[in-house]
Amino acid sequence: MTEGQESKGIPPMFTDERALAWMEENLTELNKYVSGQRILYWSLAISFVVGLAAQVGGYVLLSSAPSGPLGLLADLLHALGWSLWTGVVVTVLVQVIPEAKRRQIRRALDAYEALRREKAQASGNGEQSASKAEAV
Repeated sequence: MTEGQESKGIPPMFTDERALAWMEENLTELNKYVSGQRILYWSLAISFVVGLAAQVGGYVLLSSAPSGPLGLLADLLHALGWSLWTGVVVTVLVQVIPEAKRRQIRRALDAYEALRREKAQASGNGEQSASKAEAV
């Protein structure tokens, strides 16, 4: 199997039959995971939590040691936390919510087009049946 992959320009990823069997069993779940927004949502959630923790930690450090190198570190940590969690909020408002709305509208349009096709097929079959009955 490795020779076939290398000859086609595909790097050998699975040399073990168990790995291939596992991939075969979990292929649908992996496709859902990769094609969905799960990775984006997880990374946004983690960034939000880390940002809030960094901002609170920086604020606590600023309150206790406002001068010297520790004060600079506290200020940088506070600013990093602020920018991280507010960046997540902006990303959710600018990308995630509009993308979810786009997918919702796309599903509604697909359902509408499927209904129109069904009606067209039903009326086409009704006309064919009527013309066959007139011919007899």
